Amino acid sequence: MTQHPHSLTYPVAQLERRFTAFAVDRLLAWSLLAVVGVVTALVVDDDPWVVVGTVAATMVVLWLVLAIVTGVSGTSPGKAVSGLRVVHHGTGTPIGVGPALLRSLVLGVSGLPTFGIGITTLAWTAVEDRGRQRRGWHDHLTHTVVVDVRPVAEVADVADEEEPRHIVNLTAMRLIPAPPVETVRTPERSEHSIRRQPLPPEVVAAPTGAPAPAQSPTPISPPAQPQAHRPPAPPRQQQLPPQQPRGPAAHAPARWRVHFDNGESFVVAGLALVGRRPEARNGEQVAHLVPLTSADMSVSKTHAQFGPAPDGTIVVMDRGSTNGTVLVRQGVSRQLAPGKPAALLDGDKVVYGDREMVISRER
Repeated sequence: MTQHPHSLTYPVAQLERRFTAFAVDRLLAWSLLAVVGVVTALVVDDDPWVVVGTVAATMVVLWLVLAIVTGVSGTSPGKAVSGLRVVHHGTGTPIGVGPALLRSLVLGVSGLPTFGIGITTLAWTAVEDRGRQRRGWHDHLTHTVVVDVRPVAEVADVADEEEPRHIVNLTAMRLIPAPPVETVRTPERSEHSIRRQPLPPEVVAAPTGAPAPAQSPTPISPPAQPQAHRPPAPPRQQQLPPQQPRGPAAHAPARWRVHFDNGESFVVAGLALVGRRPEARNGEQVAHLVPLTSADMSVSKTHAQFGPAPDGTIVVMDRGSTNGTVLVRQGVSRQLAPGKPAALLDGDKVVYGDREMVISRER
């Protein structure tokens, strides 16, 4: 799944990491079964049928335990090491025990010693997935998708370290640009500006009543010859820089419309507060107050907020609600951290407790 620059959802797992998780799970399972077989033969009974029966019973119990853990938490030892998780393709929630048992059974059958034909077939179906989400035949059968839940480290751009940074106002959901840096240019010094100017005569003349300093006799130079009168040069007309023709007016920003599950729909015109009884903070400019009734009281009083950013996108943020806010994008969901905004894309769904909202862009 392609990630938007402002997107915070989990990406679809790579096939290499999925194979690594599968190999780790199989290696641990086979090692445990080998230990059980050896202990049974040395301690209990060395009869081959007893050893085989004990190993088979252990394998069934191990299969049930791993399937239940995968259905409830979406993880396994191999997936925990690789940072992967199995979730429902439509809701992003745990898949449950039933689908997990079926999915584990298909993987177990494909892992039988058939020269790798079963595993290769499942990998080929994941590579040829038309939805480009690397879902194999077993994923389509159980409506699952494997996502990468490892945290993404944010790397600062070295080239932009000396430039002024923008400030995100989390309360008003606005991006405040940094003040422009004014470059002070030193004006070019002309010949007239660097020529020494003569002092005024009242400064040069000696004060009245003060004895004049003795001056050495200086030779009297002959009077200067009068120069020919030259007509003054016509004044130069100051040329103003040509004015740039004004282009067409800038395009209006995109219109974003939200649709709630109760049938309410409106175009976002500013900051909106969502909750059972949303209230604005002191000095907070709010354009929309969206009260939502909650059957199980899973919606907080002021649950979350969303509003437009200067770049035209819509940003949503949880305001410390009790049950949290969930962003669902292309069937993959992720719970938002309180106080951290996330940009929305066309078609995204936001879940506030037991209520839902879908956003669309009007072109």
